[in-house]
Order: sequence, then structure tokens, then C-alpha cells
Amino acid sequence: MQNPDWHAQLDLDLPPAGLELQDDLEGDTLREECGVFGIYGHPDAAAITALGLHALQHRGQEAAGIVSYDGSRFHSERRLGLVGDTFSRREVIDRLPGSVAVGHVRYSTTGATILRNVQPLFAELNAGGLAVAHNGNLTNGLTLRRELVKNGAMMQSTTDTEVILHLVARSKRARFIERYIDALREIEGAYALVSLTNKKLVGARDPRGIRPLVLGELDGCPILTSETCALDIIGARFVRDIEPGEVIVFDENGQDVHKPFPPTAPRPCIFEYIYFSRPDSIVHGRSVYEVRKAFGAQLARESHVPVDVVVPVPDSGVPAAVGYSQFSGVPFELGIIRNHYVGRTFIQPTQAIRESGVRMKHSANRAAIEGKRIILIDDSLVRGTTSKKIVRMMRDAGATEVHFRLASPPILYPDYYGIDLPDRGGLLAATHSLEEMREIIGADSLAFLSIDGMYRAMGEPGRDPANPKFSDHCFTGAYPTHLTDQTQTEQQPRQLSLLAEAS
Repeated sequence: MQNPDWHAQLDLDLPPAGLELQDDLEGDTLREECGVFGIYGHPDAAAITALGLHALQHRGQEAAGIVSYDGSRFHSERRLGLVGDTFSRREVIDRLPGSVAVGHVRYSTTGATILRNVQPLFAELNAGGLAVAHNGNLTNGLTLRRELVKNGAMMQSTTDTEVILHLVARSKRARFIERYIDALREIEGAYALVSLTNKKLVGARDPRGIRPLVLGELDGCPILTSETCALDIIGARFVRDIEPGEVIVFDENGQDVHKPFPPTAPRPCIFEYIYFSRPDSIVHGRSVYEVRKAFGAQLARESHVPVDVVVPVPDSGVPAAVGYSQFSGVPFELGIIRNHYVGRTFIQPTQAIRESGVRMKHSANRAAIEGKRIILIDDSLVRGTTSKKIVRMMRDAGATEVHFRLASPPILYPDYYGIDLPDRGGLLAATHSLEEMREIIGADSLAFLSIDGMYRAMGEPGRDPANPKFSDHCFTGAYPTHLTDQTQTEQQPRQLSLLAEAS
């Protein structure tokens, strides 16, 4: 396969600065997790990593970073903002020489959005340098952090990923991979890790497989990344999913696989299918697009009412609306047009201007909805504030009836594995009945996909309470791991003390 000109492709393909960087309406959305990417043995490692991160941009828009190794030195570029803000420039890629690189796109769930929290994090250990990129969240990270600090560790960030570096450093094992596995044995929660040393590229996935990690190959070079869409953008071949609990190592001797944890039933996160993954990704052998269509079809089975058109809330509700329309036979219409180029262009100083925020992002397509009964399809509901404004927009544009349908069950519990959800008091479904939610949103009817229906759409007979196939704790409260930090009575240190850093 002929190598493409990665630098030229970067200059052409990355989005303009500010794309998709906008304030959420009162936090009324699921916030993305993070995305990781690593490649071993390719002369254009940094440029390929930047393209991979571009494909993973939907998983985190607050910061991006790449660390490369050129055979003698590590090189790091970490910046706030989008991938294209920094890594579309040739001079930046030229500052990241080497045939091995790891990268990260970030949405912060632990630690503020400040430069010292931007990954990959790097530390100099007695065996050499170690860079770590982490998707997920440790449920005992704060507890471990307090123990490490008590024993003399000096923390430079406020992210739980730094704990992993310290655990590797304090291990007494002789070989690096043994020290790395020692660290993994101490952490709980969700993680997909891509790490870089001066000799190795290492990938690791938590024993429950909550966070995704896949293996690909380009020009004979192995790639580790969060989603298959990052392989597609560079023309790489998908090889397989990294198994839950697996640690995979690439170095000059080839590939080495370790399975240090006892076998346990996998519980991948159901939100990868509902929201997080790109529709064109394949997650655990399932097309995300087809699964979302199946969610919509199941929703139509469960809660259809007579209407004239099916309207998605873009972009997240589009595949489910397609499935709903195909199953019900009701025409699909783009009754809402999304503006993809809304940035942080001005401060919203008054309530009246804030109220117009939803119209900056979404505009009613009056021709498609005026005088019609409509069903609005969205993927999920958190606080309900955006849903309320969209229903009002539809009525203002002439819809005679507005029925709201959610292609996932009600979110009743917070997440501790990397999804930024409010505590129960901030979740509309956890604090209100279905009828109360319908009144708040202003819809003529409101319905959610049932939990069993969600499983049936995934090809399962329903949810088995004794052995659920997915991490569905946001709907059921059945968390797949210990929540050590949540059970601690002693106040946990969540921020560095006495230091405000301009980024």
C-alpha cells in the first residue's frame, strides 16, 4: 500500500477552529467521554495519530494531545481546544518526530479543563519515560490519590490518570510490563489505556470491558484506538476488539498478550450504542447505526401514536428516527435543521438572548411540520431543558401535535465511569413522574424505550437481572464494579490546593 501524504491530508481535512465548541443549554446533554489512539512503527506516526484523533473528536472537544518517541527522545504537544486548532499545522506535526505515537481527545470528568490535565500524561520513571492516554474513570482514583499523597507522592494534575503513573512507578517488579500490570490490579472502574514507553506501545482494557478499545493495522503497523471510525479515516484495517481485561504489548519483537485478571462476564457500556460512538463505527461486532435504527423500530413497537411525520432531533436522534419511520410507515422529515458552525462567538448577557441559544443550534423547518402532527425522536433525556425548548419551537412553527419519544430508557442514576451526568437531583426522570415530565417538556405525549426493549433491539431476549450483558447502571442502578470513592466518609481531595492556572 502506497503511503499517502499525511501532512497534506491534515491540512485539508480538519475542521475550522471552533467547530462544535459551544456551551450546552444548562448542561442538558450527555457529555462525551474521551478518545485514545496509538500507533507503533510508522514513519508518519504523529500525523496518523492526529487524523485518528480527528475521527474521535466527538468523544471530547475540550483538549487534545500527542506524545511521540523518535528513538532517543519523547516529544509532546498538548493543547486546549479541538484537534484542528493545533494539529492541522505542519510545524506542529514536525515537532513530533518518531515512528511511535499516542494521542488523546478529552472531555473532563475528573479534573478541571486546564492544561496540566491534558493527556497523554507523561512521567520519567527509573526505567525510562511513560506516556498514558486514558478513556474512562477510576472509581477508586480519589482514594488511591489520597494514599499516594500521604506516602509522599507529588501530584501535578487533578485527573485520576496520574494515579496510574504513580502506581507503575512504585511497583517493585523488575520488568516494565509486570509493573504496569501491578498498577492495573490496584485500580477499579472503567479504563481503556494506550501507553507509550521508549520501547513499547501498550494497550489495556478494564476486566468488565466497560470502555471500548480496538486493534487495527496500517502498512503492517499496529494501531490501538477507541473506535473503528478512527481506523477508517486513515484506511487502516480492523483486526479485532481488545478483550476485557486484556493487556497487549507491541515492541521490536512483535506482539505479546497478557491476561492478568480472572475471567469475568463482560459488561460493555450501553451508551456507546445510544450516544457516544459515531454511527459509522462497529462496536463489539455491531454496527452502531443499525443498533440505533433498531432502537427506533422498537420504540415504534412500544409507543406509537397516529402522526403525520417523524422528526429527529439532530444529529443524535437521526438513526433512531429512521428506524421508527421505517417500522411505523410514517414519513421521515428533517423538521429541525442543525447549524454545525455555532461556536463560542459571543457572551450571552441576558436571559432573552440565552433563550435564543437553542435556535442558534437548531432551527425549525416550517415547511416540513406546519399543520402536522409530529413525533420528535431523540436519543436520551437528562435535564429536559433543551427538549422543552425544542417542543416549543415546533409549536411555534405550526405543529398541531408534538409527541416526544426517547430511544433509551429514563436516566435514573449518575455515572461514575466517564460520563458526565448530574447527581440524581439533576436528572429529570429521577425526580419526576412520566406525566410530570410530559408537562414540563410541553409535549402531547412522552414515552421512553423500555429496558427490555433496548435489550431486544440488541438481539437479546430481554434484560437478565442475574447476568446483564451491558453496563446499564444509569437506567437500573446496577453498577458493574465497586464504587470505592463513593463509599468513603472522609472528604476526598478533588482539586489541587491554592493554585489557579491560566491555560
